[in-house]
Amino acid sequence: MKMRPTYTDSEDLGLVRQAHSPTVRRRRLAAELRRIREEKGLTIDQVAEQLDWHATKLSRFETGRRAVQPSDVRALLAVYEVQDRERDALLTLAREARQRGWWHAYGQAVPEWFEVYVGLESEASALHLYESEFVPGLLQTGDYIRAVHRAAQIRASEEEVDQRVMVRVARQKLLENDDPPHLWVIINEAAIRRPVGGVQVMRTQLEYLVQAATLPHVTLQVLPFSAGAHPAMGGGFHVLQFGPNDPDVVYIEYPTGTIYLEKQSEVERYTLMFNHLRAAALPTDSSGELIARVASELGK
Repeated sequence: MKMRPTYTDSEDLGLVRQAHSPTVRRRRLAAELRRIREEKGLTIDQVAEQLDWHATKLSRFETGRRAVQPSDVRALLAVYEVQDRERDALLTLAREARQRGWWHAYGQAVPEWFEVYVGLESEASALHLYESEFVPGLLQTGDYIRAVHRAAQIRASEEEVDQRVMVRVARQKLLENDDPPHLWVIINEAAIRRPVGGVQVMRTQLEYLVQAATLPHVTLQVLPFSAGAHPAMGGGFHVLQFGPNDPDVVYIEYPTGTIYLEKQSEVERYTLMFNHLRAAALPTDSSGELIARVASELGK
C-alpha cells in the first residue's frame, strides 16, 4: 500500500512482523488436538486421567483458551500414539503458538482483551467489517486515530494516546504486505458525516478513504441513510475469514471488552447480515462519489 498518509512521530516504529500469528497457531493446534482425541474415541476425562491432569486443563487446551507447552503436547501425542511427521508438525505448531506477537513490543498500549483480535487480524485472508460510528481502524489517518482515542479514552495521558496511535499505525502495515487480506468495509453514512477531530482532520480522512478504495484489495461501500432499517442497527461487527484449516471468527467490541463468536451458526448469522448490508449499501463507485462530495462540503 504505497499511499499511506503521514503520521506524526510514528514513522520509525522499529516493527518486525512475524511470518505467522501465534494466536492463529494456538487455535489451529487446539483444533488438531481435539480432532485427534475424538478420532481415537477418547473422552477428555479419560485422557486427563491417564496424564494425571485435571480435565479442565485439557479442555482449555482444546478450546485455545490456554497456551500449550510443547512438553504437554508431547505427553498428549504419546497417549494418542501419534508419531513421525505428524508428531513433528504438531510440535512445531506448539512452539510457534508460544512465540510473542509483534504487538507485545507495545506493552499495555495493546490491552489484553484486544491481543486476540490483533493476532487473528494479522493472518486473516479476508476482513469483512461493518462500522456504524467511525472509519475502521485499518483505514484511519493519524490525526483521526488520535481524535478517536482522545474521545474514547477520557482519562488517558497524551503519552498513552501516542502509544495507541502507534499501535494502530503498525496494524495498518498489514495492508502493505505482498499478499494482503481482502478488506471489504461497509461504513454507515453517519460515520462519514460526523467531523471527528474537526473539519480539516475529517476532510483529510475522507480524501484518504477515496484513495484507499482504489486499491485492488480494498472494497469500500457506504450504507446510506436512505437504506432505512437494516440488520446491524445494534452496532458494528467484523467477520474475519481464514483458510480451510481455520474457522472464521466474528468480532464485536464494546467499551470495556470484546466478544468472539466461533460457532458455525453464529458466524453464518453475521455473514448473512454482512451480505444484506452489501446489498443495501451504495455500489462502490457511488460510495466513493458520496465520500468525495461530503469531503468537499466540509467547511463550507
